[in-house]
Amino acid sequence: MDFDVIVIGSGPGGYVAAIRAAQLGKKVAIIEKYNVLGGTCLNVGCIPSKALLDSSEHFHNATHHFADHGIEIKAPKANLAKMIGRKNEVVTKMNAGVEFLMKKNKITVFNGFGSFVDKNTVKIAKEDGSEEKISGTDVIIATGSKPLILPFMNFDGKRIITSTEALNLPEIPKHLLVIGAGVIGAELGSVYGRLGSKVTFIEFAGSMIPTMDGTMGKELQKSLKKQIGAEFNFNTKVTNIENKGKEVEVTAQDKNGETVTFSGDYCLVSIGRRPYTDNLNLEAAGLTTDDRGRIAIDEHTLETSVKGIYAIGDVIRGAMLAHKAEEEGVLVAETIAGQKPHIHYNLIPGVVYTWPEVASVGATEEELKASGKAFKTGKFSYKALGRATASGDTDGLVKILADKETDEVLGMHIIGARAADMIAEGVTAMEFRASAEDLGRISHAHPTYMEAVKEAALAATDNRSIHS
Repeated sequence: MDFDVIVIGSGPGGYVAAIRAAQLGKKVAIIEKYNVLGGTCLNVGCIPSKALLDSSEHFHNATHHFADHGIEIKAPKANLAKMIGRKNEVVTKMNAGVEFLMKKNKITVFNGFGSFVDKNTVKIAKEDGSEEKISGTDVIIATGSKPLILPFMNFDGKRIITSTEALNLPEIPKHLLVIGAGVIGAELGSVYGRLGSKVTFIEFAGSMIPTMDGTMGKELQKSLKKQIGAEFNFNTKVTNIENKGKEVEVTAQDKNGETVTFSGDYCLVSIGRRPYTDNLNLEAAGLTTDDRGRIAIDEHTLETSVKGIYAIGDVIRGAMLAHKAEEEGVLVAETIAGQKPHIHYNLIPGVVYTWPEVASVGATEEELKASGKAFKTGKFSYKALGRATASGDTDGLVKILADKETDEVLGMHIIGARAADMIAEGVTAMEFRASAEDLGRISHAHPTYMEAVKEAALAATDNRSIHS
């Protein structure tokens, strides 16, 4: 064989799998269809969206909050082209970082579209029209996902856009219609809302971020309504989207079955993502996909039905998260090397990078109720937090769910400043099966946002919160 391990796709799951396999002594190749490494996350997902989120947050603070801190400036002006230019610079630096890691770990990089010839052979179709075939003992499919677009949505990439196009708009929309109030819709809607766009959310479910704890969705809705004046239409089913030139018209049915229409100059479709296995020629390797395009795998090893072929990340079941894919990449590399790794999927956190941020790990209140599990709840508001009061970030709360009998932490849900970083304490606590009292008895530095976790844990422990 040319290689011990071939990885198809260089996103977070793929390049991490390649690095770990190389660390374990394997001869590794990685195939990437584009000319740059990093996949969706680095190029048109996690990293560029966070760059724009940060830029828009700075602008919003300069416009609305600097004066509160005694900083007097002339009315700031948003330069979208400059923001996008900075975003591109961030992406370029990250591309170079991944390329460096490939060289450091002696991983052979092939640029071109990879597809199976058979279970051990992959053909690489290059941009110049040439082809190359390589073989490997083991193959890891890490090709990620693409935005989900339904036929009646009439996507054109100009006025009717996905998250990819939203990262490179030529202008700040006057009125941005957002189909879907999940993570992607909330983040990109907040970017343009901060920059001055009117933002209208149209959501099929009954709340924002419907897969997360219900309290988080309610609090985020309140915050975005106050912060950017966002409008929300829940229980609303979109039936048609039409580009009418300089305006987009969305037709939908409301919760009463009545036809309603919405008009804006741009429409962002953010209804989810689909596994990207197009043209991989899976059949040649003996593989098929389910009705959602996912590849079936063994729950413990992530090996497919074909020995020696593994699949990770967005092409298999579970949350479509970069850090999930990373953990799976490490698991597969270690499995191939003969180790016995594991992943606790219930403890992979989810984050929404709006401001305030939202972060969750473990069970939601709705899930615990549905399962009949007896639990108790502890909450603590940022409004009672000294650090939040000092910074002016008082929107938010920490919510901890614990077993009613054993006090074991079952879930942690945070909305507020730095929630994305704070959730790591919840993940750590739950990995070690800590109780709420354990968290409440740990000394947390004062003044910090993390004190809200301690107070929420104390509230879940016989209502012992000190500062509420």
